[in-house]
Amino acid sequence: MIKVSKDEASWTFFSNYGHVYFLLANNKDMVLREVALKVGITERSANGIVRDLEAAGYIKKEKIGRSNRYKIVTGKTLRHPLESNVKLKDLVALMQEANDN
Repeated sequence: MIKVSKDEASWTFFSNYGHVYFLLANNKDMVLREVALKVGITERSANGIVRDLEAAGYIKKEKIGRSNRYKIVTGKTLRHPLESNVKLKDLVALMQEANDN
């Protein structure tokens, strides 16, 4: 068995979908270029994730002039059956609380 130190681990607990969702939940006015930079993906990938999240009913996109504003849809849960009882708004609140401390 190969041991990997915590500094060498290349995986995270959240997928890029989760990263994009949580960024938009906390920053409604954030542009996709900035989302992509923070997540570490291309703007095209960020756009595809936003389209998927919108199509699945997890976010709503509102056009304001030439910009978009994003709003999370409350009451949605995590998608995997093991976590399907976890509401995303509760995770967002938990992460906001952790960031405030």
